[in-house]
Amino acid sequence: MNKSKNIRLKLARVSMDFSQAELAEKIGVTRQTINLIESGSYNPSIKLCLALCHVLNKTLDELFWEEETKKEEKE
Repeated sequence: MNKSKNIRLKLARVSMDFSQAELAEKIGVTRQTINLIESGSYNPSIKLCLALCHVLNKTLDELFWEEETKKEEKE
């Protein structure tokens, strides 16, 4: 994950109708942690990424894949 905002994580959270606090409680972290991940200020561990994916019914690619990397691989 890069330093840009993680809009996909926020959209997935909102689509499940979870507040940051509710999502945080479901995976055992603080609301501030979710806020930092969404803002791009914190790189979560793979364990935390997987927990987020599980709760939000998304894959790692759907939530955390860097678009620039996809473009570079196609060139």
